[in-house]
Parts: sequence; structure tokens; C-alpha cells
Amino acid sequence: MHRLPRASVAPAIPALAAEMPTLQQLSIIIPFAPSDMAWKALLPDLITLPHDAEIILVAASEQAKQTALDFQSPVALQIVCSQPGRAQQMNAGARTAKNACLWFLHADSRLQANCLKAIDGFDHSKKQLGYFGLRFRDDGPGKMGINTFGVWFRSRFLKIPFGDQGFVISKSGFELLGGFREDLSSGEDHAFVWAARKNGFALKHFDASIETSSRKYAQYGWGKTTRMHLRETWKQARQFSRQAEP
Repeated sequence: MHRLPRASVAPAIPALAAEMPTLQQLSIIIPFAPSDMAWKALLPDLITLPHDAEIILVAASEQAKQTALDFQSPVALQIVCSQPGRAQQMNAGARTAKNACLWFLHADSRLQANCLKAIDGFDHSKKQLGYFGLRFRDDGPGKMGINTFGVWFRSRFLKIPFGDQGFVISKSGFELLGGFREDLSSGEDHAFVWAARKNGFALKHFDASIETSSRKYAQYGWGKTTRMHLRETWKQARQFSRQAEP
């Protein structure tokens, strides 16, 4: 593991951590693929974090890790490498984390100004899984407003938020749930939500939104990509909900 320092080194978490604001106990975990450098644009959104918070980049190759090490970051980073795969990388980041609360972000995420304030009100002493609203960047088709509504309906009414909505959970809660499933080729975030629900975790929606890229809808076509996501969501929901039954 390599750490890129900033002006001062973060002190150890005190014993009375439960009395501290959540941001001071936050470990942000950002997995990224070897060719994905979108995290560079995300880091400035985190510049106001307190020094006790930590940002962990999880690379999927040694070459990608070296690229991150060579980057002149505006914030302090820890950079680790794991086996490729989003679940594997997020689990590796969680194992590295020293703080009591975990926030999983996709590399192409961008944060609204009120996202950090929303997290600071998260009570990680409770059994709950936090998530944000989702907005799509204007780098895709004009119909993405339909998908934005779909995300809102799926997460708020069907109680199935996905990983691009920035899961927030206590580290102890994450460990209780066994982390993200590494045996799945996709849908590890979907399976994690069903596991949380099965184990009595409340789903907490933050009154703030994360912005994500919609470029894949432009690349593969809006209709084709939307239909694919709907099919996969339905298929996974049937599978994971049955596995979550007592």
C-alpha cells in the first residue's frame, strides 16, 4: 500500500469515535479499471474533507496503480492494488480502511455540493445502508431523463438502489454482510442490497445526488442499453430475492 501525504498526517481515530461527526470517521473507496482515469475529476469534489477522513483508490493492475501514484492529487490518497473486478476491488478497499464508516464511489462519479453535508448526518451506529439520488451527465442521449426517473422509482419505491448511487455503511455492518460477492460476474451491488434487507438494515436515502456518466448509452444506443439494464435488473431481483428468503 502507498500513501500520498498532504500537509499533515491524519491522527488515529479516538476511542470516543461514536461522538465524532461522520465525515471524520469516513473511508471513501474508489475502485477503477486500468483504462479508467475518471477518478481524477472526482478528487477535487473531496477537497473539503477533514484530515481524519481517508480516500482509498483501488487499482486493478500494478500499471494502473503506478499511474495513480504518479498523479499530482489535490487530496491525500491511499493507493492499493487488488485482483480485477469491482467486487474484489471494493472488498480490498474495505479491508484497508481504518475508519468506522465506508463510502463506496464509482470512479466516474461527481458530487453535488451538499453530498458531504448529507453524509455527515448519517448515523453509522445504526443498521442502515445509505445511498444518494442519481443524475446523468449530459454526455449521453437526450432521453436520459427517463432513466433518471427509473432510478428514482427503483431505489425509492422498489427499495433497490445500485452501487453508482454511492453506498454508505458502517465498516462493522459491511463485515456483518460479508462484503460484496466476488462469485458474481455482475450485480454485486444488487446482491448486497438484498443481503442488507434480509439482515434488517434500513435503507436511508440522502437528500443529495451523485452525477454519473451516460456515455455508454451513447456508445451502445439508448434503447438497447436501457432494455439490457431492465432485463438484468429483473433477472437479478428474482435471483437475489429468493436467496434472501429465510
